[in-house]
Amino acid sequence: MYEREIVSKVIKRIKAGRKFIQVLAGPRQTGKTTIARQVMKSLNLPAHYVSADEPMLKNTTWLEEQWQAARIKTGKNRRKVLLVLDEIQKIPEWLETVKRLWDEDTALRIPLCVLILGSTPLLIQHGLSESLAGRFEVIYVMHWTFIEMHSAFGWDIDKYIFFGGYPGSAGLIKNFNRWSSYIKDSLIETTLSRDILLMTRVDKPALLRRLFEVGCLYSGQILSYQKIMGQLQDAGNTTTLAHYLELLNGAGLLTGLQKYAGRMHRRRASSPKFQVLNNALKTAQMNLSFKKARNNREIWGRLVESAVGAELYNSIKGSDIKLFYWAAGNYEVDFILQKGEEIVAIEVKSGRKKLNLSGMEKFSSQFRKVKKILVGDKGIPVEQFLKISPRDLF
Repeated sequence: MYEREIVSKVIKRIKAGRKFIQVLAGPRQTGKTTIARQVMKSLNLPAHYVSADEPMLKNTTWLEEQWQAARIKTGKNRRKVLLVLDEIQKIPEWLETVKRLWDEDTALRIPLCVLILGSTPLLIQHGLSESLAGRFEVIYVMHWTFIEMHSAFGWDIDKYIFFGGYPGSAGLIKNFNRWSSYIKDSLIETTLSRDILLMTRVDKPALLRRLFEVGCLYSGQILSYQKIMGQLQDAGNTTTLAHYLELLNGAGLLTGLQKYAGRMHRRRASSPKFQVLNNALKTAQMNLSFKKARNNREIWGRLVESAVGAELYNSIKGSDIKLFYWAAGNYEVDFILQKGEEIVAIEVKSGRKKLNLSGMEKFSSQFRKVKKILVGDKGIPVEQFLKISPRDLF
């Protein structure tokens, strides 16, 4: 969802009433704080903004103090006030405190509108669904799309495929070493160390880091957990790897697409297809310049497929559309979109030689009523395809 659309959506919900806590959830540096400040500027309301990501130790007492400060602003006339809590998941036991304070406001009819921001969708969504059921609405703020990067920075499709969708890194791309250091130090390392390892119990942190590196290297490829374990040292068991992959997914770094199948248990048992959620996460670790990558047909082909997969995943987050891959023997379909009973099969022709054969006909013979889309050579140009909303493909 584009930034301006999210701002408009949040404003509309707040103006409609204070029935729900609004939550902006997404990876680091995707614009959540900017969106919140735009909402504050656009609304003709008193506002109180605080962040738990500041150096000083924050706890539930601090959270109660900030909530009370916002309450005071409502005044004797009980005017509506906006409270923005950024990086709130950094506060231990914040869920119970927010629930109690929100329920108090509801009982006393205090018109406090609450906007919560968080960098880790997995942690936030898990906690909200358990502790704040019926009290919140989530809006996902995912990695920037090609349209957003083109509109903001004038990027062409090749720059987007290589440098991905981090707006904060756009000014550094003329110096590859500086750009890659920024991605690795400010985004990858910060997300791993502060959003996962600091917030979640991980018994083998070195394994999680190595899994991320392997996943980036093999983005767009299907690997069984047994083969993944062969790439890792001290790999533990498949359950551990699946859990760590889920954590990386929740932090907006890497996911494992499931194989499309008619039955849910068969999907869960399938080998994952690695998919980075922003191509910058892959290219920053390649130690290969934009020019050299562009001139290497095999490498560029994988980057194209990875960019398409990332765009599809980020664009459907929080919607009723699901993303899969499909493979049978030597046949493969790059991406499968499912919306209810409707299915869209997407094949990306990126110019590289594929080991697996196109499985379009094979797939459509097994699953009826399939809409087939070819992206790339002799199909929809990649640039044009990335400007299409996945919902419009059905």
